[in-house]
Amino acid sequence: MSEPTARTVALADVPADRRRGGAIRVLLGPRTVGSTSGFLGVASLEPGERIAEHYHPYSEEFLYVAAGRITVDLDDRPTPLHAGEGLYVPVNVRHRLRNTGDIPAEVVFHLGPLAPRPELGHVDTEVATQRSPS
Repeated sequence: MSEPTARTVALADVPADRRRGGAIRVLLGPRTVGSTSGFLGVASLEPGERIAEHYHPYSEEFLYVAAGRITVDLDDRPTPLHAGEGLYVPVNVRHRLRNTGDIPAEVVFHLGPLAPRPELGHVDTEVATQRSPS
């Protein structure tokens, strides 16, 4: 078995996953770099967009707002975050991200540890809805 090597992944090289709302890109994870302890990505949300409510039965989630303003609903409790602020989401806490500002928001996220299998790592609790295209 070979030793892991450092790898660089550009945001532009990762296709956006829009199934849960917004544009979610996992930059550093098992599929992109072979990580074994967690993954890191960026969620982009236009004003009014949201990422549908979900929870992680195995992972803690760390959020950092790099640009814009969002509200994270934690078990239905709104928690506003501005650029330069971070939020810790414990295991099994339902959460949804909403861009409540008037400019695009960029949120860096990290989850760890990984679930035993990828399909067990994320549990949707509502259906994602998208804004109408302009």
